[in-house]
Amino acid sequence: MATPKRAWQRMLSGRRLDLLDPTPVDIEIEDIAHGLAFVARWNGQTHGDYAYSVAEHSLLVETLFGRIAPKTPAKWRLAALLHDAPEYVIGDMISPVKAAVGPGYGVLDDRLTAAVHIRFGLPAVVPVQIKKQIKKADKISAWMEATQIAGFSETEASKFFGKPDTTIIDDLAIVLRPPVETRNAFTQRHDTLLEEMG
Repeated sequence: MATPKRAWQRMLSGRRLDLLDPTPVDIEIEDIAHGLAFVARWNGQTHGDYAYSVAEHSLLVETLFGRIAPKTPAKWRLAALLHDAPEYVIGDMISPVKAAVGPGYGVLDDRLTAAVHIRFGLPAVVPVQIKKQIKKADKISAWMEATQIAGFSETEASKFFGKPDTTIIDDLAIVLRPPVETRNAFTQRHDTLLEEMG
């Protein structure tokens, strides 16, 4: 009889996260922040001395979400910050790769998202309207990343991600910094939002 394949990952916190059946008790923000700070977006195909990490992207998406929906409660800003949290264990796959992997990727992502949300006091599934606003912020972030560090022209980026409202991105720029700095900024922002949630 074949030995079942391992479907869990040991985290630096010492937690053992079961990828097929993740539980909120095995999720720690330090693991998420660390993992996301070391996962490169755009498969690392970006200009600059540092990779543009998923943690940095998540900080930008949360800022953009706050501009799109300025009166929204802190819990939904936290949902925006954590929108790519599962990537701390499954990595960041560009959309063409996700399409090639098929529906299994989405199921895994949904399970991990639900566990992360429950761990930090959010509903397992975010309301549709909030999810749409986070997705809008995500696309604006992708447009900024594409044009500022990933080699896309504005025309090309607008074709794939839509042309953003310039008033939303007016004074924002893509930040590239060492992973440890980004990890710390992500953790601090998480802690601030959690405090605001009371």
